[in-house]
Amino acid sequence: MRQNLVIITSFMLGISFFSLLGCDNGRNITTICKNNPEICADLHKDGWCMTEKTRLIQNRFDLKDNLNPTGKQLYLQLTYLEDYSRCIELASGVQHIIHTNRTADRARAFRLSTQNLSLLQEQTRERQDPFMSYYQWTRFGDTAALNRLLAHEDAGEVTDPFLLAQVATYYSNRHATKAQQLYLKVFAEIQYDNFDVNWLLGLASTYRQTQELEKTYMLTKANLLLTQQKYSEDKMLALINGNKTLATELDLKAQALIDALKDGTFSKNPVRQWLDPHAVAQAPTTSEALPTAPDEKTD
Repeated sequence: MRQNLVIITSFMLGISFFSLLGCDNGRNITTICKNNPEICADLHKDGWCMTEKTRLIQNRFDLKDNLNPTGKQLYLQLTYLEDYSRCIELASGVQHIIHTNRTADRARAFRLSTQNLSLLQEQTRERQDPFMSYYQWTRFGDTAALNRLLAHEDAGEVTDPFLLAQVATYYSNRHATKAQQLYLKVFAEIQYDNFDVNWLLGLASTYRQTQELEKTYMLTKANLLLTQQKYSEDKMLALINGNKTLATELDLKAQALIDALKDGTFSKNPVRQWLDPHAVAQAPTTSEALPTAPDEKTD
């Protein structure tokens, strides 16, 4: 009964990652609100915060009959509600001169969103699963929750790639080799659409700690290729003692890594073996060999 109350009072947020429009399978928000008015009753009516509002409505619809949400589902309920609340808070500060009722409606929606968020946070404080432990640690600074999360990971109970990445980030400046193993597992399992390019820098920093600077260079370069950020070539080369020939080879490895992440083939790619020579993997075939730079011509 308590879990059912959580879903009702939080207006049945959920975990769907479908498109925002969702017109082909009854997920259009106009249709959802017409057929399920209780899902949308507390939300604002105008066009502000449409991304957050659409996601919220669709997720409420997805979980409206779920009486036993998982820890991940509750975590996503909380974070989607947080996103909506932040957005509508800003929108509620925009004053309509003519349509003053719109300003009042957004203020009402913000007030209700904060009430629902506080209630759901309170009702889930006793949850001790990995996702809710992570939420309690990051939102409330709960060190007991952090210790639970780390214990879950040690026991092999953290399997979600996103959550593994958060544990890897925690260990990145505390236990470099453990962080490396966690990041590499994440790279092998996560869908590229959910991949955070900052994880490349997190892994690069761990290799810097273990003085594996070629790997630091390669991972940093992969991040730069994906983000298209400007960088100092001299500073990059300084990582590998100014060796431009080696830099060319590592640049090719960086591109191979990006391609493997996008294709979902990282676990079988030779780049994985290069990053983690202790991993169990088949030796590369001729077609799978790590890319190398072309031979330089000499006079």
